Amino acid sequence: MLTRELGKSGLQVSALGFGCMGMSSGYGPLQDRTAMIALTRAAVERGVTFFDTAEAYGPFTNESLVGEALAPVRRQVVLATKFGFKVDPASADANGLDSRPDHIRAVAEASLQRLRTDVIDLLYQHRVDPAVPIEEVAGAVSRLVEEGKVRYFGLSEAGAATIRRAHAVHPVAALQSEYSLWWREPEQALFPLLEELGIGFVPFSPLGRGFLTGSIDETTPLAATDFRSSLPRFTPENRAANQALIRVLGRFADERGATKAQIALAWLLAQKPWIVPIPGTTKLARLEENLAATALVLSPEDLGELEAAAAQVAVHGDRYPEHLQRNIDR
Repeated sequence: MLTRELGKSGLQVSALGFGCMGMSSGYGPLQDRTAMIALTRAAVERGVTFFDTAEAYGPFTNESLVGEALAPVRRQVVLATKFGFKVDPASADANGLDSRPDHIRAVAEASLQRLRTDVIDLLYQHRVDPAVPIEEVAGAVSRLVEEGKVRYFGLSEAGAATIRRAHAVHPVAALQSEYSLWWREPEQALFPLLEELGIGFVPFSPLGRGFLTGSIDETTPLAATDFRSSLPRFTPENRAANQALIRVLGRFADERGATKAQIALAWLLAQKPWIVPIPGTTKLARLEENLAATALVLSPEDLGELEAAAAQVAVHGDRYPEHLQRNIDR
Protein backbone atom coordinates (compact mmCIF):
# COMPACT_ATOMS: atom_id res chain seq x y z
CA MET A 1 0.00 0.00 0.00
CA LEU A 2 1.30 3.42 -0.95
CA THR A 3 1.31 6.12 1.71
CA ARG A 4 0.56 9.83 1.58
CA GLU A 5 1.16 12.79 3.86
CA LEU A 6 -1.89 14.81 4.81
CA GLY A 7 -0.82 18.20 3.55
CA LYS A 8 2.37 19.32 5.29
CA SER A 9 1.28 18.05 8.69
CA GLY A 10 3.76 15.20 8.89
CA LEU A 11 0.89 12.73 9.37
CA GLN A 12 1.54 9.76 7.08
CA VAL A 13 -1.34 7.43 6.21
CA SER A 14 -2.21 4.80 3.62
CA ALA A 15 -3.22 6.27 0.27
CA LEU A 16 -6.73 4.95 0.86
CA GLY A 17 -8.27 5.00 4.30
CA PHE A 18 -11.29 3.15 5.59
CA GLY A 19 -14.53 5.00 6.41
CA CYS A 20 -16.03 2.93 9.21
CA MET A 21 -19.47 4.55 9.63
CA GLY A 22 -21.41 2.10 7.48
CA MET A 23 -20.46 -0.84 9.66
CA SER A 24 -22.63 0.56 12.46
CA SER A 25 -25.07 3.11 11.09
CA GLY A 26 -26.52 4.95 8.15
CA TYR A 27 -26.99 2.24 5.55
CA GLY A 28 -29.86 0.07 6.69
CA PRO A 29 -29.81 -3.02 8.93
CA LEU A 30 -26.94 -3.30 11.39
CA GLN A 31 -24.08 -5.54 10.37
CA ASP A 32 -22.79 -8.43 12.46
CA ARG A 33 -20.22 -7.01 14.87
CA THR A 34 -17.89 -10.00 14.72
CA ALA A 35 -17.86 -9.89 10.92
CA MET A 36 -17.14 -6.16 10.91
CA ILE A 37 -14.25 -6.58 13.34
CA ALA A 38 -12.85 -9.23 11.01
CA LEU A 39 -13.28 -6.89 8.02
CA THR A 40 -11.48 -4.06 9.82
CA ARG A 41 -8.58 -6.34 10.62
CA ALA A 42 -8.55 -7.56 7.01
CA ALA A 43 -8.08 -3.96 5.94
CA VAL A 44 -5.02 -3.70 8.19
CA GLU A 45 -3.63 -6.91 6.74
CA ARG A 46 -3.97 -5.39 3.28
CA GLY A 47 -2.06 -2.24 4.19
CA VAL A 48 -4.72 0.22 5.34
CA THR A 49 -3.42 2.37 8.20
CA PHE A 50 -6.06 5.15 8.34
CA PHE A 51 -9.43 4.49 9.99
CA ASP A 52 -12.23 7.04 10.34
CA THR A 53 -15.00 6.91 12.95
CA ALA A 54 -17.03 9.29 15.16
CA GLU A 55 -18.98 9.26 18.41
CA ALA A 56 -22.13 10.03 16.40
CA TYR A 57 -21.88 6.80 14.38
CA GLY A 58 -24.21 4.42 16.12
CA PRO A 59 -23.98 6.52 18.26
CA PHE A 60 -20.91 5.30 20.14
CA THR A 61 -21.05 1.73 18.78
CA ASN A 62 -18.77 2.42 15.83
CA GLU A 63 -15.96 3.77 18.00
CA SER A 64 -16.32 0.73 20.25
CA LEU A 65 -16.15 -1.64 17.28
CA VAL A 66 -13.14 0.11 15.78
CA GLY A 67 -11.39 0.21 19.14
CA GLU A 68 -11.81 -3.50 19.65
CA ALA A 69 -10.81 -4.37 16.10
CA LEU A 70 -7.64 -2.28 16.11
CA ALA A 71 -6.47 -2.77 19.70
CA PRO A 72 -4.00 -5.53 18.73
CA VAL A 73 -2.37 -3.29 16.09
CA ARG A 74 -2.98 0.12 17.63
CA ARG A 75 0.53 1.47 17.06
CA GLN A 76 0.44 0.49 13.39
CA VAL A 77 -2.62 2.58 12.51
CA VAL A 78 -3.94 6.14 12.56
CA LEU A 79 -7.28 6.64 14.31
CA ALA A 80 -9.50 9.58 13.40
CA THR A 81 -12.69 10.44 15.27
CA LYS A 82 -14.97 13.46 15.70
CA PHE A 83 -16.82 15.68 18.14
CA GLY A 84 -19.43 18.33 17.59
CA PHE A 85 -22.92 16.90 17.94
CA LYS A 86 -25.27 16.62 20.86
CA VAL A 87 -25.74 12.87 21.01
CA ASP A 88 -28.75 11.41 22.82
CA PRO A 89 -28.11 7.70 23.52
CA ALA A 90 -31.79 7.16 24.25
CA SER A 91 -32.82 8.18 20.75
CA ALA A 92 -29.77 6.83 18.89
CA ASP A 93 -29.55 10.14 17.13
CA ALA A 94 -27.51 13.31 16.94
CA ASN A 95 -29.60 16.30 17.93
CA GLY A 96 -28.05 19.65 17.15
CA LEU A 97 -24.51 20.92 17.42
CA ASP A 98 -22.31 21.34 20.48
CA SER A 99 -18.66 22.41 20.20
CA ARG A 100 -18.35 24.12 23.56
CA PRO A 101 -14.83 23.54 24.92
CA ASP A 102 -16.03 21.55 27.94
CA HIS A 103 -18.09 19.33 25.65
CA ILE A 104 -15.11 18.79 23.33
CA ARG A 105 -13.06 17.59 26.29
CA ALA A 106 -15.81 15.28 27.53
CA VAL A 107 -16.27 13.75 24.08
CA ALA A 108 -12.53 13.25 23.63
CA GLU A 109 -12.21 11.52 27.00
CA ALA A 110 -15.10 9.20 26.19
CA SER A 111 -13.75 8.47 22.71
CA LEU A 112 -10.37 7.52 24.17
CA GLN A 113 -12.12 4.91 26.32
CA ARG A 114 -14.21 3.47 23.50
CA LEU A 115 -11.24 3.40 21.11
CA ARG A 116 -9.10 1.65 23.74
CA THR A 117 -6.25 4.06 23.29
CA ASP A 118 -4.36 6.77 25.12
CA VAL A 119 -4.27 9.18 22.18
CA ILE A 120 -6.52 10.15 19.27
CA ASP A 121 -4.37 10.61 16.18
CA LEU A 122 -6.72 13.00 14.38
CA LEU A 123 -9.65 14.73 16.09
CA TYR A 124 -12.12 16.50 13.78
CA GLN A 125 -14.86 18.96 14.53
CA HIS A 126 -17.70 17.04 12.85
CA ARG A 127 -19.64 20.15 11.83
CA VAL A 128 -18.95 23.84 12.43
CA ASP A 129 -21.00 25.15 15.36
CA PRO A 130 -22.07 28.76 14.67
CA ALA A 131 -22.75 29.25 18.40
CA VAL A 132 -19.08 28.71 19.33
CA PRO A 133 -16.28 30.78 17.79
CA ILE A 134 -13.93 28.53 15.88
CA GLU A 135 -11.02 30.08 17.81
CA GLU A 136 -12.44 28.58 21.01
CA VAL A 137 -12.81 25.20 19.32
CA ALA A 138 -9.23 25.25 18.03
CA GLY A 139 -8.02 26.36 21.45
CA ALA A 140 -9.80 23.47 23.16
CA VAL A 141 -8.26 20.94 20.80
CA SER A 142 -4.87 22.62 21.17
CA ARG A 143 -5.02 22.01 24.92
CA LEU A 144 -5.79 18.35 24.31
CA VAL A 145 -2.77 18.19 21.99
CA GLU A 146 -0.58 19.77 24.68
CA GLU A 147 -1.78 17.12 27.13
CA GLY A 148 -0.91 14.30 24.74
CA LYS A 149 -4.50 13.14 24.30
CA VAL A 150 -4.73 14.24 20.66
CA ARG A 151 -2.04 14.41 17.98
CA TYR A 152 -3.65 16.39 15.14
CA PHE A 153 -6.64 18.69 14.63
CA GLY A 154 -9.09 18.45 11.74
CA LEU A 155 -12.28 20.06 10.47
CA SER A 156 -15.19 18.57 8.55
CA GLU A 157 -17.44 20.41 6.07
CA ALA A 158 -15.86 23.73 7.06
CA GLY A 159 -15.74 26.76 4.79
CA ALA A 160 -12.60 28.63 3.77
CA ALA A 161 -12.94 31.51 6.25
CA THR A 162 -13.47 29.10 9.15
CA ILE A 163 -10.48 26.99 8.13
CA ARG A 164 -8.22 30.03 8.00
CA ARG A 165 -9.35 31.28 11.41
CA ALA A 166 -8.93 27.87 13.03
CA HIS A 167 -5.50 27.35 11.47
CA ALA A 168 -4.32 30.66 12.93
CA VAL A 169 -4.93 29.27 16.43
CA HIS A 170 -3.78 25.67 15.95
CA PRO A 171 -2.56 23.99 12.74
CA VAL A 172 -5.32 22.17 10.89
CA ALA A 173 -3.88 18.92 9.56
CA ALA A 174 -6.84 17.80 7.48
CA LEU A 175 -10.21 18.84 6.14
CA GLN A 176 -12.81 16.13 5.65
CA SER A 177 -15.61 16.94 3.22
CA GLU A 178 -17.58 15.21 0.52
CA TYR A 179 -15.82 15.03 -2.83
CA SER A 180 -16.24 12.75 -5.82
CA LEU A 181 -16.98 12.77 -9.50
CA TRP A 182 -20.53 13.83 -8.68
CA TRP A 183 -19.72 16.49 -6.05
CA ARG A 184 -16.84 18.75 -7.03
CA GLU A 185 -17.51 21.99 -5.20
CA PRO A 186 -14.33 21.70 -3.02
CA GLU A 187 -12.11 22.16 -6.08
CA GLN A 188 -12.97 25.84 -6.43
CA ALA A 189 -14.08 26.65 -2.90
CA LEU A 190 -11.34 24.97 -0.88
CA PHE A 191 -8.40 23.49 -2.77
CA PRO A 192 -6.47 26.76 -3.25
CA LEU A 193 -6.64 27.46 0.50
CA LEU A 194 -5.67 23.90 1.47
CA GLU A 195 -2.67 24.09 -0.84
CA GLU A 196 -1.66 27.48 0.58
CA LEU A 197 -1.87 26.34 4.20
CA GLY A 198 -0.51 22.82 3.70
CA ILE A 199 -3.70 21.09 4.85
CA GLY A 200 -4.57 17.57 3.71
CA PHE A 201 -7.95 16.67 2.25
CA VAL A 202 -9.94 13.56 3.21
CA PRO A 203 -12.92 13.02 0.90
CA PHE A 204 -15.81 11.15 2.47
CA SER A 205 -18.34 9.41 0.23
CA PRO A 206 -15.73 9.19 -2.55
CA LEU A 207 -17.97 6.68 -4.32
CA GLY A 208 -21.06 8.86 -4.07
CA ARG A 209 -22.50 6.87 -1.14
CA GLY A 210 -22.25 3.74 -3.29
CA PHE A 211 -23.87 5.21 -6.39
CA LEU A 212 -20.65 5.46 -8.39
CA THR A 213 -20.07 1.71 -8.08
CA GLY A 214 -22.93 1.22 -10.54
CA SER A 215 -24.79 -1.07 -8.15
CA ILE A 216 -27.69 1.34 -7.49
CA ASP A 217 -30.41 2.40 -9.89
CA GLU A 218 -33.96 3.72 -9.62
CA THR A 219 -35.31 0.25 -8.75
CA THR A 220 -32.88 -0.44 -5.90
CA PRO A 221 -34.83 -0.62 -2.61
CA LEU A 222 -33.54 1.62 0.18
CA ALA A 223 -34.62 0.69 3.69
CA ALA A 224 -36.22 3.31 5.92
CA THR A 225 -33.12 3.02 8.13
CA ASP A 226 -30.87 3.80 5.13
CA PHE A 227 -30.24 7.54 5.36
CA ARG A 228 -29.86 7.74 1.57
CA SER A 229 -33.64 7.36 1.38
CA SER A 230 -33.88 10.92 2.74
CA LEU A 231 -31.39 12.46 0.32
CA PRO A 232 -32.72 14.37 -2.72
CA ARG A 233 -30.01 12.89 -4.93
CA PHE A 234 -31.35 9.40 -4.17
CA THR A 235 -35.00 9.83 -5.12
CA PRO A 236 -35.94 7.25 -7.78
CA GLU A 237 -36.28 10.02 -10.37
CA ASN A 238 -32.83 11.43 -9.66
CA ARG A 239 -31.24 8.00 -9.50
CA ALA A 240 -32.64 7.32 -12.95
CA ALA A 241 -31.34 10.62 -14.30
CA ASN A 242 -27.91 10.14 -12.72
CA GLN A 243 -27.38 6.85 -14.53
CA ALA A 244 -25.90 9.04 -17.28
CA LEU A 245 -22.78 9.46 -15.13
CA ILE A 246 -22.64 5.74 -14.45
CA ARG A 247 -22.69 5.05 -18.17
CA VAL A 248 -19.72 7.39 -18.63
CA LEU A 249 -17.82 5.64 -15.85
CA GLY A 250 -18.75 2.24 -17.21
CA ARG A 251 -17.44 2.91 -20.70
CA PHE A 252 -14.23 4.37 -19.31
CA ALA A 253 -13.73 1.45 -16.89
CA ASP A 254 -14.44 -1.23 -19.49
CA GLU A 255 -11.82 0.21 -21.83
CA ARG A 256 -9.20 -0.08 -19.06
CA GLY A 257 -10.17 -3.41 -17.55
CA ALA A 258 -11.21 -1.80 -14.27
CA THR A 259 -14.40 -1.34 -12.29
CA LYS A 260 -16.38 1.86 -11.99
CA ALA A 261 -15.39 2.18 -8.33
CA GLN A 262 -11.71 1.81 -9.17
CA ILE A 263 -11.89 4.52 -11.81
CA ALA A 264 -13.73 6.87 -9.43
CA LEU A 265 -11.11 6.33 -6.71
CA ALA A 266 -8.14 6.52 -9.09
CA TRP A 267 -9.52 9.81 -10.41
CA LEU A 268 -9.63 11.19 -6.86
CA LEU A 269 -6.09 10.07 -6.08
CA ALA A 270 -4.87 11.75 -9.26
CA GLN A 271 -6.26 15.17 -8.32
CA LYS A 272 -3.75 16.08 -5.58
CA PRO A 273 -0.96 14.18 -3.76
CA TRP A 274 -2.41 15.30 -0.41
CA ILE A 275 -5.85 13.75 -0.97
CA VAL A 276 -6.68 10.55 0.95
CA PRO A 277 -10.17 9.15 0.22
CA ILE A 278 -11.91 7.03 2.85
CA PRO A 279 -14.33 4.67 1.08
CA GLY A 280 -16.34 2.45 3.37
CA THR A 281 -17.75 -1.02 2.87
CA THR A 282 -19.10 -4.00 4.75
CA LYS A 283 -17.82 -6.57 2.25
CA LEU A 284 -14.32 -7.99 1.84
CA ALA A 285 -14.64 -8.19 -1.95
CA ARG A 286 -15.47 -4.49 -2.11
CA LEU A 287 -12.58 -3.65 0.19
CA GLU A 288 -10.16 -5.48 -2.09
CA GLU A 289 -11.70 -3.87 -5.17
CA ASN A 290 -11.28 -0.41 -3.65
CA LEU A 291 -7.68 -1.00 -2.58
CA ALA A 292 -6.74 -2.14 -6.09
CA ALA A 293 -7.50 1.39 -7.24
CA THR A 294 -4.23 2.58 -5.69
CA ALA A 295 -2.37 0.64 -8.40
CA LEU A 296 -4.43 2.16 -11.20
CA VAL A 297 -2.57 5.17 -12.60
CA LEU A 298 -4.56 7.41 -14.91
CA SER A 299 -2.49 9.30 -17.47
CA PRO A 300 -3.08 12.98 -18.23
CA GLU A 301 -4.82 11.84 -21.39
CA ASP A 302 -7.06 9.48 -19.39
CA LEU A 303 -7.94 12.25 -16.97
CA GLY A 304 -8.68 14.69 -19.78
CA GLU A 305 -10.94 12.18 -21.50
CA LEU A 306 -12.83 11.40 -18.30
CA GLU A 307 -13.16 15.09 -17.43
CA ALA A 308 -14.55 15.91 -20.85
CA ALA A 309 -17.08 13.09 -20.74
CA ALA A 310 -18.19 13.82 -17.17
CA ALA A 311 -18.57 17.51 -17.95
CA GLN A 312 -21.34 16.64 -20.38
CA VAL A 313 -23.42 15.07 -17.60
CA ALA A 314 -25.61 17.13 -15.26
CA VAL A 315 -25.96 15.62 -11.78
CA HIS A 316 -29.53 15.73 -10.51
CA GLY A 317 -30.58 16.39 -6.93
CA ASP A 318 -29.07 18.15 -3.92
CA ARG A 319 -26.76 16.08 -1.75
CA TYR A 320 -28.65 16.89 1.48
CA PRO A 321 -32.20 17.89 2.40
CA GLU A 322 -32.59 21.47 3.53
CA HIS A 323 -32.44 20.82 7.29
CA LEU A 324 -29.07 19.07 6.96
CA GLN A 325 -27.75 21.56 4.45
CA ARG A 326 -27.99 24.20 7.16
CA ASN A 327 -25.18 22.42 9.06
CA ILE A 328 -22.73 22.99 6.21
CA ASP A 329 -20.39 25.91 6.79
CA ARG A 330 -19.71 28.27 3.89
